[in-house]
Amino acid sequence: MNYKVHDTAIVDEGAQIGEGSRVWHWVHICSGAQIGRNCSFGQNVFVGNKVTIGDNCKVQNNVSVYDNVHLEEGVFCGPSMVFTNVYNPRSLIERKDEYVDTIVRKGASLGANCTIVCGATVGEFAFIGAGAVINKDVLAYALMVGVPAKQIGWMSEYGEQLDLPLNGDAETTCPHTGARYTLRDGRVQKEG
Repeated sequence: MNYKVHDTAIVDEGAQIGEGSRVWHWVHICSGAQIGRNCSFGQNVFVGNKVTIGDNCKVQNNVSVYDNVHLEEGVFCGPSMVFTNVYNPRSLIERKDEYVDTIVRKGASLGANCTIVCGATVGEFAFIGAGAVINKDVLAYALMVGVPAKQIGWMSEYGEQLDLPLNGDAETTCPHTGARYTLRDGRVQKEG
């Protein structure tokens, strides 16, 4: 085993966990989970069977990553944030055959206590504010806040708010790294 597991954690036989990952107190990782290298799972995290998690992801305390949720490389899941996998759950109706995929693209950050409603795709390096509710797709680099979430700006890959309007054509640089970003046709792209 080339990853660390706390004595209180449960990792079901068959789970694939990459080198250098850390599984902390009271975590449960199901047998079908596929997890990359150098990931961290905080206290009381649950990871389902039909879940893929890329390299260098951080899943903070009290997060359940349910079946049909897919995290690409470098995703940050803040404390107590929520994923769903059924649109219309009922205790009296079995809906395991109705799970809907949720995809979180490379480098995205999901703030504490936010909710990602199933079926949404969160774009690369998007930033979801604490407590926001995402019920539709999110553009790459978008800064989203509120219930339901609305876009209020753009974020750099470093995690700094970019000085760009929501629409139009513009360009700016990240105040921390100096990387150049352009806004064209309602989408932001990092140059170079």
